[in-house]
Amino acid sequence: MHHIQNDQVSKLIPTSHGNTLIQVRESAPNTLQITLPAITSPIPASHQQEITQYIHDWFDLDRDITPFYQLAETDTLLHPAVKDHYGLRIISIPDLFEALTWGIIGQQINLSFAYTLKRQFVEKFGTSTTHAGITYWTFPTPATIANLTPEDLTAIQFTTRKSEYTIGIAKRITTGELSKQALQQLPDLPAIEKSLTKIRGIGPWTANYVLMRCLRYPNAFPIDDIGLINAIKHALQMEQKPIKQEILYLAQNWSNWEAYATFYLWRTLY
Repeated sequence: MHHIQNDQVSKLIPTSHGNTLIQVRESAPNTLQITLPAITSPIPASHQQEITQYIHDWFDLDRDITPFYQLAETDTLLHPAVKDHYGLRIISIPDLFEALTWGIIGQQINLSFAYTLKRQFVEKFGTSTTHAGITYWTFPTPATIANLTPEDLTAIQFTTRKSEYTIGIAKRITTGELSKQALQQLPDLPAIEKSLTKIRGIGPWTANYVLMRCLRYPNAFPIDDIGLINAIKHALQMEQKPIKQEILYLAQNWSNWEAYATFYLWRTLY
């Protein structure tokens, strides 16, 4: 859904003015340059503002992560990761349906197969535009998926359960029963996690993944994530994978920054 070339990322994003192809690159230290390659005439200020806000959300640009770096200075597990990837911010998934679907797709399968499923899903049910010989896709809308049957998704290798979960969530969003705005109005992380885990197909891992990647709670903690477990095992050169109690012990210093700790540790895997 995005294309990276020559230190520039290109992505087709949905806006109230229609799908818009954006290109983002660092033009100078701490400065991002945004280009709209498919648009040749000036755009309304409201469109500019919408694109700018999307990018701020996408790269979590409004957050001061200095406190995270300060705690990492004295954390033997995080310090090497921060040193190697200094400046990295959580890459968000601004759209709630995309974040939930990606969380469901990734349940109990390896990352490579999860990417295969997502690609098939997007290219089967999403929309696209081609610019300069490259095709860009937007994620399928809840309205599109709400009208499918489980068989439509099992045809692209979804399990029956994941098909049902995905369609069920699409229907909730389409009817207004579930929305990002409503979740953001809940008082705190536990309240949002409780609300999400009432939905069929969403457990604590998926809820915290969405809290981390979409709702941007820095204290979200997908503690059972296999990538996090493997990153800790590798970083500490452990013979066995750490158990939950060991991870909780290691995370004592991460209070209010568990999501960033997780994201940096994920990055050490590749």
